[in-house]
Amino acid sequence: MGAILVNLVVCVHFIDSYFRKLTVANNKSALKRAKIAERNRLRNKTYKSAVKTLMKKYYAALEAYTAKPTDESKQEMMTRMSEAYSKIDKAVKRGVLHTNNGARKKSKLAQRLKSLAQTAV
Repeated sequence: MGAILVNLVVCVHFIDSYFRKLTVANNKSALKRAKIAERNRLRNKTYKSAVKTLMKKYYAALEAYTAKPTDESKQEMMTRMSEAYSKIDKAVKRGVLHTNNGARKKSKLAQRLKSLAQTAV
């Protein structure tokens, strides 16, 4: 969370100093809305990126588990799945992802686990 705040502070400073040159806002309220939109875009970008990264880490852990099914790899896989689910739920709660989009992503994770579990048996 600290890295996100530092990122936002740096971006806000950049936005304040150069924003008038980059936007076509004609009045104070339009400039403020443009700044807020940029701030929200950056925040949404970090959440979406984190969700994608955690999904990839889960898929890698799942592949490692199917290649060599041990208790440690199973625990790692379940931890990665829990982290991905948590980040998806937080993104939905904050409005970064639509509810159905979050549900679809979580379903995709569970479906991959189920399909690999069926082929292992």
